[in-house]
Formats: sequence, structure tokens, C-alpha cells
Amino acid sequence: MEPRIATVSQINGYIKKILDKNIILNNVWVKGELSNFKLHYSGHIYATLKDEGGVLKAVMFRSAAASLTFTPQDGMKVMARGRVGVYENGGVYQLYIEEMIPDGVGELYIAYEKLKAKLQSEGLFDERHKKPIPKYPSKIGVVTAPTGAAVRDIINVITRRYPMAEIILYPAQVQGAGAAESVAAGIKYFNDTNGADTIIAGRGGGSIEDLRAFNEEIVARAIFGSRIPIISAVGHETDFTIADFTADLRAPTPSAAAEIAVPSALDLMSTLNMQRSRIYQAEVSRIKHLRLRINALKLKTPQEIINDNSQRLDNLLRRMESSFSLTIVRSRKSLGELAGKLDALSPLNTLSRGYSIPVKRDGTVIRSKDELSSGDEFTLKLRDGDADCRVI
Repeated sequence: MEPRIATVSQINGYIKKILDKNIILNNVWVKGELSNFKLHYSGHIYATLKDEGGVLKAVMFRSAAASLTFTPQDGMKVMARGRVGVYENGGVYQLYIEEMIPDGVGELYIAYEKLKAKLQSEGLFDERHKKPIPKYPSKIGVVTAPTGAAVRDIINVITRRYPMAEIILYPAQVQGAGAAESVAAGIKYFNDTNGADTIIAGRGGGSIEDLRAFNEEIVARAIFGSRIPIISAVGHETDFTIADFTADLRAPTPSAAAEIAVPSALDLMSTLNMQRSRIYQAEVSRIKHLRLRINALKLKTPQEIINDNSQRLDNLLRRMESSFSLTIVRSRKSLGELAGKLDALSPLNTLSRGYSIPVKRDGTVIRSKDELSSGDEFTLKLRDGDADCRVI
């Protein structure tokens, strides 16, 4: 049996298919030290990951490299997530990096991603669960450390913008062991006592280790279960914590959270003044209209009533006389036309033109000679009189 001979390209392609179908190698985290790091002018990153036992070539394309939050360099220990595949032209396998973070925060980051995926699948981040933030709160509950910039910023902003709101501080531990439990307890306290209209929960900025309490499941569950609307206020503008996703509203900083939690008293005063001005103008216009109506309905004296009725009667008489005159003129004209027509049809008018009318003794007009016989007598009516005649 002859040996089966394959080309280099076929072997590389076959190995590529095997690796592409491997579930583990399609999404794997690799920990190692960067070496041979090169940022290409195209924006792609080429490097090698190494440890004490081996090396692994790696490439990170520009679209993925754009999401980096740090500057990689040789000798840096990192954790990279991606897929292992074959570069067929070079005949080497390599890690195609989709995400890379400095080592040391890797375990926290992976735990964060797992918890985020879990809570998202349960619907804790769904918009339909978000509660509206009250427009005019009377009490603001603050869950944060009792000292530090965060609580000072919140108090300063609320006092300046909306001094009528009462600020109630729950002094929570926001960093270190037990911090997550402390934050969750603060949220529970305000719900149990119904002690606030809005809750601000947060702290100042820091590393992922510093913000760990707001990436814990116990805090996410407490936020989701709160009857009172919660604004997350963790001091980091670019990254999101689990608390941010679960809260009813996310603010990038504690100061921003305070801005969102309360309206501006100055803006409210300006709006009230504007509304007051509109109401005043509307009432002035209404009063003027009512005065005009009152003047129109004002009672008249008996003499004024008599004068008005007398004038009204004179107007009616003038209109009646004018109507009668017009009727007489029209009647006379019509009568003249009828008289003319009657005159045109009158027998006398016919006789005046030289004609005569034969009439029997009984007054019947003779219309044909056949109506007469020899010896018959009749009267011939002429223009100037009658003449007795006999048929011979």
C-alpha cells in the first residue's frame, strides 16, 4: 500500500481545523510574561507569552487592542484571553488575544465576569426592573464611608442644590474584609426603616481591588431587592461595577450622583416665577374680559329703556314704510304691464284698425260664413257703432 502523501498546506490546514473545533482552546485564559513585544504601525500587537517551561506566540489585532486600559511592555506579567489557532502560512500555532489585563487582578476580573454573566442571566440588570428616581425627595439615604471625599462631595452638592432635603448617612465600610456585607446592611437599614426616598450607595475611585465590595453578589442582591430607588456612585467614570449594572441609575462619581438625586432649587424657583407670571397674565386677561361682559350687562334706567325702544320702533316704522313703498311701486309696474297686454288683446283695439265683428242676435260672434243662411239677420260691430245687416 502506497503511503499517503500530504502537502505542507494540507497538514497546516488539518491542524487548524482540529484546534478550531477544540472547545477549551477556543476561549482560554493564558497567564505569562510578555516578551518580544511589538506594536505594529497597523495597530496590531505581536508578542510572546512565556513562563519557566515554555513560550507561546501571540497576536492581538487592532480592534481588540483598542480596548486595552494599560500599556503593555516587555517583562510585564499579564493574563490574556483568546483562542489558540494556526497561522497556516507560517506553520505555527499562536494565541489570538481578544482581551488582556495585568496579572495580579486577573482572578478578580475573571470572578467579576462570571458573576456579571450569572446575574445578567437571572435578569438583575433588566431595564424593566429599574425604578424611577423621585423628582423631589425629602430624605436622601447615603451608604458610604463616614470620612473621605465621597461623603463630603455628596453633602456639599445636595446642600447647595436642594437644601430642603434631609441627608441621612449610614456609615458603611467600603473597602477590605466585610465591606460588601456592610454596604448591603446599609441598604437593608433604609428599606427596613423606610428612612429615605432615594439611596446613594458608593465610594471614591480606586483599583479593582479597592472596588471589590461593589462587585460582590451580596451587594447586587441587596440593590435588586431594595424597594427604594438606588443610585450607584462608585468613583470611576470608565469602568462599571456589578452595583452599577444592578442599580436603578448609575452615576460616574459621588458628586454626579448627588446632582442626579435632587433638583436645583434655583431652577425650581425660576420655573415657579415663570409659572406665576403666566398665571398672573392669564388672570389679568380674564378680569378684563369679565369687566367687558359686566359693562355689556349693566342695568339701564327706565327712561333709557323707553328711549331705546322708541328708537327701535322708529327704525321698524321706517323699514315698514320703505317696504310698503317698494311693494306699491312693484304692483303699479306689474299692473301697467298687465294693462298693456290686455289692451293688445281688446276687440275694440282691433276695430280701431278698420276691422269689424259680426255678431248674432244672441251675441255670438260669427266666425265663418257657413254659420249664416239666406235671410239671417246679424249685427256688424264697427269702430264708431253697430250696423244691422241681413243675408241676401
